[in-house]
Amino acid sequence: MKHIQLIFTMIISMLFSMPAWAESDGNPKAVIESTITQIIEVLNAREDKTTISSKDRDAIRQAIEGRFDYSDMAMRSLGKPWKKLDDAEKLHFTEVFRDLLERSYGNRLSDYKGQKVIFADAIRKNDKALVKSTVVDGTRETPVDYKLHQTNSGWQVYDIRIEGTSMVRTFHQDFKSTLGDGGYKALVKALEEKVAKLKAKDEG
Repeated sequence: MKHIQLIFTMIISMLFSMPAWAESDGNPKAVIESTITQIIEVLNAREDKTTISSKDRDAIRQAIEGRFDYSDMAMRSLGKPWKKLDDAEKLHFTEVFRDLLERSYGNRLSDYKGQKVIFADAIRKNDKALVKSTVVDGTRETPVDYKLHQTNSGWQVYDIRIEGTSMVRTFHQDFKSTLGDGGYKALVKALEEKVAKLKAKDEG
């Protein structure tokens, strides 16, 4: 379980800091590969390999620029209730969703211990692309697939599968129980409270 959490953390950190990739390339594989490479460089350069300091987090944020389709991911994770939201509510939910990702998994990058990532060429079909990769940790290999779509801003990730499990679908299942108990407002309140607690812990 810890192994999967680490992989997921590496991916999440990549998502909320996707780089200003090579505009001249426009290759989905290059989008993924260059991003992961930059993150690993920051992790390898840490003064204290047992933790993620504020300096390390700032280095990751400064080194790479956000390029992930959070709105699309939030929409897919929320499901049908998304259609009933107005523009302001959609924007707010997307911001809360992004904060949850960053605060929940950012510090777990301290578990990185030199795992390698191997990338395959992108499989493209119209405005969609799939980039398969393998995370190598000693003798263990874990498949990680990135799903991207072409937008006005370039190729953007909208879902990731780890060992065949969709990250978006996982969030959707997690949100579904809260939606069933108290509806959309209850879900947003629960997420906001969780983000607030995580922020207080980070700043404490």
